[in-house]
Amino acid sequence: MSLAGKVAIITGAARGIGYAVAKRFVVDGAKVILADLDEKAGLVAEEQLRELGDATFVHCNVAERLDVRNLVAEALDTYGEIDVLVNNAGIVAGGDFLTLKEEDFDTVMSVNIKGAFLCSQTVAKHFVEKVENGGVPGCIINMSSINSVVAIPEQVGYCVSKGAMNQLTKVSALSLAPYGIRVNGIGPGSINTELMAAVNSDETKRKRVLSRTPMGRVGEPSEIAGIAAFLASADASYITGQTIFADGGRLPLNYTVPVES
Repeated sequence: MSLAGKVAIITGAARGIGYAVAKRFVVDGAKVILADLDEKAGLVAEEQLRELGDATFVHCNVAERLDVRNLVAEALDTYGEIDVLVNNAGIVAGGDFLTLKEEDFDTVMSVNIKGAFLCSQTVAKHFVEKVENGGVPGCIINMSSINSVVAIPEQVGYCVSKGAMNQLTKVSALSLAPYGIRVNGIGPGSINTELMAAVNSDETKRKRVLSRTPMGRVGEPSEIAGIAAFLASADASYITGQTIFADGGRLPLNYTVPVES
């Protein structure tokens, strides 16, 4: 699944799944724009990935249209083209349905779904122009979650935003299909990122996660990156409008499974 010569923008690329996707893309031969709001972590990621290939950090708040326009412009100025967009940037804000503050809900929705919309629309306009000029269609990959299907009562904004992400994937895939532009999503389950650190350090929480995971383990960011590499490659040329769930078998589960101590 070579990505040699392709140019990819990956949002939220400074750490976690976004960084893993960026690393996989660079190793597979892509030139990568690392977009993130955390400038310090983004520059560290850039330095690390430049030891493997071609990567450039761009500071960006995906919830701001001007930032997104500047991101796309900088990608084109740096590499001359864009072939892949990975909408990975996302945040969480805890709060029960009855007590969640309006501003917290707005903030999560603004980054997680408005940000994906702004990035998708801006990059898609470039993709369409490229196709109309005889170029090869690009593709978009949206990072969803199993919480787009199931739900956590204390993560109202996150769950709602990821449900919306699945619909964004479908509607944009249908809109862009006539141009040959593909849009797909990935729905991770429990993945071994910084967000999972508190769970891994608490035996009760760890067992709770594993009890609903038939494969009996937490996933690795590299496993999500592998799916992204596939969806960005020519091997996925007839796949669009789909969300692939990588959750160790959690979604089909109708009961809990025993967990070894």
